[in-house]
Amino acid sequence: MQHVAHGFGPVWNFQSRVLILGSMPSTESRRAGFYYMFPRNRFWPVLAALFDTPVPEPDPMIRRQFALDHRIALWDVIQECDIHGASDASITNVVPTDISSILTNAPIRTVFTTGRKAGQLYSHYCQPILDAAGLHLPMVNLPSTSPANAAKSLDDLIAAYAPIKAALSDDI
Repeated sequence: MQHVAHGFGPVWNFQSRVLILGSMPSTESRRAGFYYMFPRNRFWPVLAALFDTPVPEPDPMIRRQFALDHRIALWDVIQECDIHGASDASITNVVPTDISSILTNAPIRTVFTTGRKAGQLYSHYCQPILDAAGLHLPMVNLPSTSPANAAKSLDDLIAAYAPIKAALSDDI
């Protein structure tokens, strides 16, 4: 077990319409200082497929711009925790992230969590705070894009992530 801190902040701007939350960045992502940077993680190929674009280069600035260009905000549910490697199942001693700053400053319509653990942590830590603040947003739990989730093919993940594109195209 190792105590880790997130190490970098959220990606968002005033045009962001959806917020995608993971649990805690992997060692590789913390080293790179950006989201979903483990080379075999399928997050960026899934998003690229949703928007019919090439997969963005593994450069944090390019991937940041890709997210912003598609009105996507990125952050994680956890700010600090004890974790063994990148195993979400091992997470203990959670310090949650305060996501309310994004939700009160950007027109976020839907929160998406990536993986079962991110969804559980969001429901346990974030949702009660947001409810108390009157910030009622739908949350959709999506499957993990980690290579550890080998039961899901890339096509399965692309289909499962389609609600992101739907939330962005909805002119509410």
